Amino acid sequence: MSRVATTVGLYPLPDWAKDDLSELKGHQKEDLISGNEDQRVKAAYDRACREILDRQLDAGLDRVVEGQLRWDDMLGYPFAVHDAVETGGIVRYYDNNNFYRELVVTGELTFDGTLANELDGVTSYVSDTPAQAVLPGPYSLVDLATDEYYGDDRAFLAGVAEFLAAEGEALSDVETVFVLEPSLAVNPPGDHATIGTDDVADALTVVADAFDAEVVVHSYWGALPEDVYTAALNARIDGLGYDLVSAAEETLATVEEYGAPDTVALGVVDGQNTRVESVREIDERVGRVEDAANVGKAYLTPNTGLFYLPVTRADAKLDVLGRATSVSEVDV
Repeated sequence: MSRVATTVGLYPLPDWAKDDLSELKGHQKEDLISGNEDQRVKAAYDRACREILDRQLDAGLDRVVEGQLRWDDMLGYPFAVHDAVETGGIVRYYDNNNFYRELVVTGELTFDGTLANELDGVTSYVSDTPAQAVLPGPYSLVDLATDEYYGDDRAFLAGVAEFLAAEGEALSDVETVFVLEPSLAVNPPGDHATIGTDDVADALTVVADAFDAEVVVHSYWGALPEDVYTAALNARIDGLGYDLVSAAEETLATVEEYGAPDTVALGVVDGQNTRVESVREIDERVGRVEDAANVGKAYLTPNTGLFYLPVTRADAKLDVLGRATSVSEVDV
């Protein structure tokens, strides 16, 4: 199994950027990112992004991400800045102590280039290291948002998939795409009477078909139910992600029974705990997957975004991921 060191994005802001942006943006809900920020705010985010890219290169990651530093709404960001979406009160994310603005879709989700604009300059800045795009998955966006336009959940899911596909077609020069789908594990399709697992597979296929890159659908905060897992295996995607931190036993049991795609993403580092894993610990988690299924390539990544952590701890986890791809480092 070949190993590729990467992350699922969603990095913590550097301390200087928190201070600068607090002064530039303010502290209230209405001061969260809306897509209409002035040049000083954009310049601060751009500088922070370059710092994050340099940090990933120093850690020896094989794929680098933009960092999603602008994403005040962790997964709902493409909706929160869209003209067809109204933002309301603050809502808790799943069972975590994090929040996002209520997202109400009031019109057609037409292409606006938000995700592509974020990646402008990244690929040229890191021309010697492949870039990786990160976007929320269609099912998770439907699960988190309220629809007042499409009429039913299935039509809403199809509309969101088409929206993300249009955004994907505008992305260029990325080697890999991670589609983040925690709702597939936390609130699976069985909780939505009108959405079936085949609908989810179709939506993921629509998104994946838009990219000329390897597309990996990554879920976390739990294991996929068996029917969702088998449907995902039937989607036209390149790889699946597994949370080996919070749901290792359930995940491995599913892999042993149903197999795995040739490409996987393995959440081997805890994105919500400050303890830094050893290379040996990571290698043991990878080894359990190798024992359970015949896999050709594994992206080694935190199970979630690193924004939960202090910058120094997030940096340390980048370092250990970079080292974990080298067999010679396993005994360290």
